[in-house]
Amino acid sequence: MGSPYTLIANAPLDRRNTFRVPARAAWLAEVYAPAVLAELLAKPEANSRSMLVLGEGSNVLFTRDFDGLVVAMTNRGIEMLADDGESVRVRARAGEDWHGLVRWSLVQGLCGLENLSLIPGTVGAAPIQNIGAYGAELSETLEAVEAFDRHANASVRLTREQCGFSYRQSIFKQQPERWIITAVELRLRRNAPLKLDYAGVREELATMGVNAPTAKDVSEAVCRLRRRKLPDPAVIGNAGSFFKNPIVSNAQAAELQAAHPGLPVFNAPDGRKLSAAWLIERCGWKGFREGGAGVSDQHALVLVNHGKATGAQIWSLAQRIRESVQEKFGIRLEPEPRII
Repeated sequence: MGSPYTLIANAPLDRRNTFRVPARAAWLAEVYAPAVLAELLAKPEANSRSMLVLGEGSNVLFTRDFDGLVVAMTNRGIEMLADDGESVRVRARAGEDWHGLVRWSLVQGLCGLENLSLIPGTVGAAPIQNIGAYGAELSETLEAVEAFDRHANASVRLTREQCGFSYRQSIFKQQPERWIITAVELRLRRNAPLKLDYAGVREELATMGVNAPTAKDVSEAVCRLRRRKLPDPAVIGNAGSFFKNPIVSNAQAAELQAAHPGLPVFNAPDGRKLSAAWLIERCGWKGFREGGAGVSDQHALVLVNHGKATGAQIWSLAQRIRESVQEKFGIRLEPEPRII
C-alpha cells in the first residue's frame, strides 16, 4: 500500500484550475486518506502557512502564485448508508467527480440531483458554494458534511443547519482555512416532484419529445442547455459563471425594471434576484476580447481565457466589467470564484 498522501514543493497549478492560468503553490498535498490530515497539517511545510483546498479548480482564479499549502482531496467512493424504500441516504467522498455522482444517482433510480447535472468540480467542493442551477441547490438534498476542523484538529460531522447555507454561501466559504471537506451525505428519493419551472427546462423537454419526464430526462435536458449556453472548460479556459446574480430589495427591483424594461427579475428569499448576465450584456461586454482575456460570446456571465491570459489580466477585466455595471445600474456585482 502506498503513502496516504504526497507532498510536492513548488507545484505547478496551471492544469489544476479550469481557467488554465499559470500559477504555482509553495506546497501541494494530495491526500488519499482523510485520517492523515492531522499528521499532514502538523508538518512544518503546512502549519505556519496559508491553506487552500482545491478540487478541480473550477471555482478559483489565481492572479498570482500561492505561497502556502494547497490540499487536494483525492479520496473516492460512493455508498448507500440507509434505504427505507422511499428515500436513500448516500455518502460520497470528496474526491469524486460531481457529475459522476449525479449520473450514479440516476442509475440507482434516485431523484434530487438531476438539475445539478454537468456542474464541473468535485463532490468536496460542492458545499463550499452551495452549488445551484436550473432552480435547485445542493442544500435541498444535503443531509450532512464530513470535514476536518483545523480549529479542533479533529474530524467532525456537520448537519445541514450547521453549514450556514444560503445563495452561493456556506461556513466553508466564509472560513476557508478552517475546513477541509472529506465527504458529503445526501438524502435522495425514489419518487419526488421534478423541478421543471426554471427557464428553458420545459421547452428543452418538449424539443426532446418528452411529455412525462423522469429525473433522467430532466438531467439530459439540463446537460443540453448547459452545453449550448456555456463554453466547455476543456476547450476554452473558464470557471463558469463569474459573477453572482445580485439580490436587491423589492423596491429597488421595481425601480430598475421601470428604468430598464426587459430586466429579468426572479423571486429570492431575501428580496429579488437580478440577472447578472443581462446587466453585463447591456453594458456591451458579451463577446469582448482583449488579448487572451475575454467574455464568452455564448454567455455574458462567463469570463474566458483564450489561451495566453494571466489570472491578473482576467481579474482586471472582471473589475472593469463590475465598474461599468455599477455606473450604469447602481449594482455592485460580486465574483463567484475565489480570487487568489
